[in-house]
Amino acid sequence: MASTAHSSRPSTETEHRCSTVGAGVRVISERVPSVRSVALGIWIAGGSAQETPQQAGISHLLEHMLFRGTGKYSSIELDQLFDEMGSGLNAETDKETTSLGSRVLDTHLQRAFEAMSEMVWAPTLGELEAEREVVLQEIAAYEDDPQDQIFDRFAEALFGEAPLGRPVIGTPEVVGSIDDRQLRAFHAERYVPANVVIAAAGSIDHDELVSMAEQFTPHDARGVEAVGLADATPPHPAGQVRFQRKDTEQYHVCVGAPGIPRGDERRFALRVLEGVLGGTPSSRLFQEVRERRGLAYAIFSFSHLYGATGELGVYVGTRPENLVEALSVIATELDRVRTEPISHPELARSRECAKSGLVLALESSGARMGRLGSALLWDLPILSTDEIIDRLDAVTAEDCAALASDLLGDTGLSVAAIGPDEDAFREAIRPLQQLAAHPPVPAAS
Repeated sequence: MASTAHSSRPSTETEHRCSTVGAGVRVISERVPSVRSVALGIWIAGGSAQETPQQAGISHLLEHMLFRGTGKYSSIELDQLFDEMGSGLNAETDKETTSLGSRVLDTHLQRAFEAMSEMVWAPTLGELEAEREVVLQEIAAYEDDPQDQIFDRFAEALFGEAPLGRPVIGTPEVVGSIDDRQLRAFHAERYVPANVVIAAAGSIDHDELVSMAEQFTPHDARGVEAVGLADATPPHPAGQVRFQRKDTEQYHVCVGAPGIPRGDERRFALRVLEGVLGGTPSSRLFQEVRERRGLAYAIFSFSHLYGATGELGVYVGTRPENLVEALSVIATELDRVRTEPISHPELARSRECAKSGLVLALESSGARMGRLGSALLWDLPILSTDEIIDRLDAVTAEDCAALASDLLGDTGLSVAAIGPDEDAFREAIRPLQQLAAHPPVPAAS
């Protein structure tokens, strides 16, 4: 009897193992036999979505301060150490997560682990004024870049004054006023064992990783409970508009609506829906806005999934003379994706793109480490590659239509823009504001 396509697929899976050490630090690893490097990450549950307005940007500033030295290493010694190992050291702050990561040869793992652990658990938080200036320079660069800023203006339109509506990077006013006492108190509150996951993928032995974690992580709970997810977004009127005037050559526009949380099973349908709408070169928006009409260079759909909600949007950058037509086409396509069936060829292309993107990404040990760390941090199931492929294969045109109808329905779309003329922008968005609600149409058989 011939084998099925599924059973004949070569296995790309390796086992991951989990342990808990000290006062609640979780450790997860996955051995990848074909490599001699290790991708190592330390993940902290907490980001800008857990800040008060008076703290806006403190998570990001603290992430920078981790590099300013520890009890064992000065700032320059940390730089020299990772240069000696021939590896980089990076950190990132997001809405709900802060992470520190590196990729090193397996022979350097213990040195890297010790240094990164020191940075997380025992930073001196010295040289605050120097690093504050670095962050203020980063904010200035961010404010010069409308293609960066526009996504924060869109979050403001979606979530208003809620924490998810504030920029991760913070504001010059808050960053400029944070003092040493506030920074130390924030670190003591957030960087606690119950909030931390250590993840590794590559040439790694799990038992050795656990032994390192036991040696270099705190064994006291510091009397602080784990930080929870940001509260569900409070009531906020749908269909809000945000405009920021700037003398730009293009209007930078985002349009969309609140999405789904990261644990929602419809996240697989969302990946496929995005591919049809604007996630690939053959997608509807790319073809209609860029290829057929030449109205934009950059046009794409995007989504973010948070603990209690999410966002689904479309970005376009277009010259003033093209603004009205570009937004009219986008309005038409957003209406079509929620009211007309997705064709079988569109569905098949988008599913294959999603599957290929997943498999190709997971050929990187860094991507494997990131998947393990974030999933364990937020108690999500760690699905095998084959399980994810099966979930994507199971997505139907009806699933996509139902999701599009739910997310882009009659509650109104939010729009944000950065550009030279607010009156022209508000006139151009009328088609987006006038989308009529229609029930979903069954997919073609």
